[in-house]
Amino acid sequence: MIITKEALHALPPSRILGVRRGIEKESLRVQASGSLALTPHPLALGSALTHPHITTDFSESQVELITGVHAGVQSCIDELQEIHQFTEGALNDEMLWVSSMPCCLPADDAIPIGRYGVSNVGRAKSVYRTGLGYRYGRRMQTISGIHYNWSLPDVSSESYFGLIRNFRRYAFLLLYLFGASPAVCSSFVAGRQHQLQSLGKDSMYLPYATSLRMGRLGYQSDAQASLAVSYNGLQGYGDSLHSALTLPYPAYEAIGVQGTDGEYRQLATSLLQIENEFYGTIRPKRVIHAGERPLHALRERGVEYVEVRLMDLNPFEPLGISAQTMRFLDVFLAYCLLSDSPPDTPAEIAAIAANQQRVAERGREPGLQLQRGGSEISLAAWGNDLVQAMEPIALQFDTAHGTTDYMVALQAAKLGLAQPETLPSARVVQTIESEYGGSFVAFARAQSERTKNAMLEVPLPDSVRTRLEAQSATSIQEQQDIEAADSMPFDVYLREYLSPARLGV
Repeated sequence: MIITKEALHALPPSRILGVRRGIEKESLRVQASGSLALTPHPLALGSALTHPHITTDFSESQVELITGVHAGVQSCIDELQEIHQFTEGALNDEMLWVSSMPCCLPADDAIPIGRYGVSNVGRAKSVYRTGLGYRYGRRMQTISGIHYNWSLPDVSSESYFGLIRNFRRYAFLLLYLFGASPAVCSSFVAGRQHQLQSLGKDSMYLPYATSLRMGRLGYQSDAQASLAVSYNGLQGYGDSLHSALTLPYPAYEAIGVQGTDGEYRQLATSLLQIENEFYGTIRPKRVIHAGERPLHALRERGVEYVEVRLMDLNPFEPLGISAQTMRFLDVFLAYCLLSDSPPDTPAEIAAIAANQQRVAERGREPGLQLQRGGSEISLAAWGNDLVQAMEPIALQFDTAHGTTDYMVALQAAKLGLAQPETLPSARVVQTIESEYGGSFVAFARAQSERTKNAMLEVPLPDSVRTRLEAQSATSIQEQQDIEAADSMPFDVYLREYLSPARLGV
């Protein structure tokens, strides 16, 4: 676990300053009551199909805010704040829900699926989401989070996969430190089997949970559990996804691509409709060309960056994530890249899954044991070992940036390991119990109101407002242009886009 001097020498200041990061932040639009907003995506936010910074995710009610690529943590945070302020200002009586676990939800079939217009690409996006609803239920798809996109100069695809393997090994530490979804609204589990305990009249929780979002109630799929994805190199990873994207899956064949009424139910009957359906804590990524399949881009040009997908929204942070957390992620990812990363094995993959479930549901339990190398070790001991091993990297980041901010981020992690009561997940439970009578909804609603008011109190510079308004208007025109240019029947478009030949080799 110790970083060698040779590895540190491979991380000079010039290379550290070449780190690039970006954020994608998902949030539900809700009414003042805390119920899901069933209104269309606000026109003032432009087209969800073409806007570069503001779109929707699964649901029409689920906003996704996307920053550009940034050389600095603070500039990334600043852009996210600008987009956030603009969005909150366009919502009128609605607001963005601050928790990863959803608000009060209506019946499953009443949750609106994202709409992207009448173009072939827009219809395909909606059909994909219809398929997610059939496969997993719409409630699960309303879970929100933060994705952190990260790259370092001069990293090969092989090295990025080494990073990914280590990330999966050590991701328990991120769930422990930054998990912030220990409680849910009772509507989320209505009609489902679960092991949650009552927290209040409308709330359920687990006493030591960190991130129910990443546990059995969250992004879990029995079907995808059967998918043996290889992270030992690009070819194996590509072959794994290729099979999942092309081979029929019996349960999804039973759903069918179209119903008896001719309406599309899903894009395909394979285990994965498209690449984005694969649920992983981290993904290798590549910027794609127009109309290109993501797997083809990876196979043709290699890994360009990684996408971290396990971060909860922190309801105590107005933007859902802090600069300090981002700096910890920078060091954590660099550590995963630079430390030795042997190939994974079926036994280790099973241990990783077991560790994730334990930490998601019991992470703050005193003395919690995890599996490492065929034996057990306490989460606290393993976590402290990792943080200590990261210190030389944090020092190099601080030297490159002329700060002490990165070491401060590590010190905060040490505090969280020593005092679990300071963690976001513990604070959520404590605040719900002490200030909101055990009501998760009342807590999240109050925090959402607080966040919206804080955003609206800060003046948005006229130049920023003008730019974002122009982007909204341009995006609407771009959607109209795409719709006007379509000449291919939708079924032909789908057949061509989903052709195995477009996945590369």
